[in-house]
Amino acid sequence: MKSVKHFPQPLTIAQLREMYLNNELTPEEVVVEIIHRVKQDEDMNIWITPPAMERIQPYLERLASLDRKSLPLWGIPFAIKDNIDLAGVPTTAACPQYAYIPEKSATVVERLIAAGAIPLGKTNLDQFATGLVGTRSPYGETKNALKEELISGGSSSGSAVAVARGHAAFALGTDTAGSGRVPAALNRLVGFKPSRGAWPIAGVVPACASLDCVTVFAHNLQDALEVDRIVRGEDETDPWSRYFPNVSPKSPSKICLPKQPLSFFGPFREGYRNAWMKTMKRLERLRLPIEYIDYDLFSEAASLLYEGPWVAERWADLGDFVKANTEDVFSVTEKILSSGASPDHTAASAFQAMHRIQSIKHKVKKLLKDAVLVLPTCGGTWTREQVRLDPIRTNNEMGKYTNHCNLLDLSAIAIPAEDAEANVPFGMTMFSLAEQEGLVFGLASQFLGEIPTENFQPQKNTTFVAVCGLHMRGFPLENEMLQFGGKFVCEATTAPNYRLYKLPTDPAQPGLIKTNHNGASIQLEIWEMPLASFGAFTASIPEPLSIGTVELINGNKVPGFLCEAYIANRSEDITAFGGWRSYCLKELNS
Repeated sequence: MKSVKHFPQPLTIAQLREMYLNNELTPEEVVVEIIHRVKQDEDMNIWITPPAMERIQPYLERLASLDRKSLPLWGIPFAIKDNIDLAGVPTTAACPQYAYIPEKSATVVERLIAAGAIPLGKTNLDQFATGLVGTRSPYGETKNALKEELISGGSSSGSAVAVARGHAAFALGTDTAGSGRVPAALNRLVGFKPSRGAWPIAGVVPACASLDCVTVFAHNLQDALEVDRIVRGEDETDPWSRYFPNVSPKSPSKICLPKQPLSFFGPFREGYRNAWMKTMKRLERLRLPIEYIDYDLFSEAASLLYEGPWVAERWADLGDFVKANTEDVFSVTEKILSSGASPDHTAASAFQAMHRIQSIKHKVKKLLKDAVLVLPTCGGTWTREQVRLDPIRTNNEMGKYTNHCNLLDLSAIAIPAEDAEANVPFGMTMFSLAEQEGLVFGLASQFLGEIPTENFQPQKNTTFVAVCGLHMRGFPLENEMLQFGGKFVCEATTAPNYRLYKLPTDPAQPGLIKTNHNGASIQLEIWEMPLASFGAFTASIPEPLSIGTVELINGNKVPGFLCEAYIANRSEDITAFGGWRSYCLKELNS
């Protein structure tokens, strides 16, 4: 099957939408290319029910009657973890003997299809969503998208790798102990776990129903927010569904970091440790208050997930099937699930654990009010061979910094940070209280320099300002930004149609000029300034600089510093350095 020429890799919602609206691609061509890619990656064990044109064709034909401009996910292909129902397609939970064919799709899937999205098929997982490694499936071990000898993370292994390998624009996973975050970290993706109940779980095979969440894997925050907007909302058929308002990204009042030294593990432990140290330094550059808090509270909560009575909840849902079909269940999965039948899990012990969790939640609510906790998503990773040799211990290590989350009623987003080494991603997770989900998106936006279109807006009576030279943090005119009431928001990048020049001024400063040819993306900073002082600030800017409209890499347009084109002939072109800060570092080191 021939691959579509100039087909985007990876796939994102915004890019596919633009290509559809410009008639550069059709959804049919996208699906053909995806099927081609899936066949190329067949040995990676990503899919249980892979994309097939005959099954997808009705969804493609339906698009002809829908308005591509008004539906936010018109023609957008997505993957579904195979413990989430898609009508007419088997749900296996990675156990063939358990399989059934649902007549109705899960609520979240229905909402995505109603928004125009195309369900491609069902992805591989750790059996019964029990595991964080991606190796516990009779359909094969899902290989890491970047380094195949490493684990892909679980239990939502196939969903994460499908997105990372360009098989889907986004994918649904589930998360009880970290399954929507660990695979994101190990495959360099964004993984968003909403507050419990914010997304309905009707139509999801339960792992631990009181804690289960449906999640999304994507390449950027904007795509994750787009999916969240569509699937969020109460479902009257779902007893676990709760009302939460739409997410509006905002900056937290402070960042919380653990005061205790963190432990790292696996063959890349030193790389992970170094990546975490670099991540903390990047967080410091955001100029938000940082508070070091007692992490033992979170560790204690994490230990209760599998050592406490919640494992009995898994047994309550799956125990009868496991007892009747022992030969069809992975031995390590059966061992974990059957521990829920232990006589130690009495009614009294369940209430004791619930009371202890409630006490910890009460303390955490005070600690994280208007704040975001930041941790490594994982303290390391393993080769698939290492997991085979020691399946319980290696898996347990993967949940060290994730298991507390749902027990403490937190929302979380996992994002890429510094790599531990080549093709070994390191990710971090940001946690907030359930009712303050906008804080994790706000901090993640600042860290990644990604201001999502239509979502990250300046506060009332303020405006964003893009600065690329002496007004940036650490440069001589930063004080001017502060004097006019400016507040740093995030680092960002222009669209690839600008040139940067070193102007013949004293002191030297850069000039950003928009061009129609040979442009490049330039690093800059986004600040927020009160409208009441913005006019006076603009009037204070000397020629040849001025305030105009600066286009960012993600399509946003914000007011910012530009330069008159006439000065270019008398200036040094420094575009190749990618930004003023990089140029100054080169000058300092030369």
